[in-house]
Amino acid sequence: MFGNLGKMMKMAGQLKTNLPAVQEKIATSEFTAAAGDGAVTATVNGRLKLTDLRIAPQLLSDEATDAARLAELVTAAVGDAQDQAVEAMQQAVRELTGGEDIPGLSDML
Repeated sequence: MFGNLGKMMKMAGQLKTNLPAVQEKIATSEFTAAAGDGAVTATVNGRLKLTDLRIAPQLLSDEATDAARLAELVTAAVGDAQDQAVEAMQQAVRELTGGEDIPGLSDML
């Protein structure tokens, strides 16, 4: 019983020391994804905020592209970039905790 407590206390100390650096690293990271063969590119930061959105001019001049198709491509690119950011956060948590599940820790990133 006390072995687990000791392990938890050690982990808590490491979290306190390492968490600020991990938070900063994730917050300043950028994640980019594309949709429509690169016609739409979205970039989000580690806080899942959209920081850049690029739409190829030829996509807008293509008569086959309507508002619904454009919205679909933008949604796909943003969603994929956000998924990359979430995966990076989850990976950072796994590395920080040595694979231990600590409820609420992901929310702190």
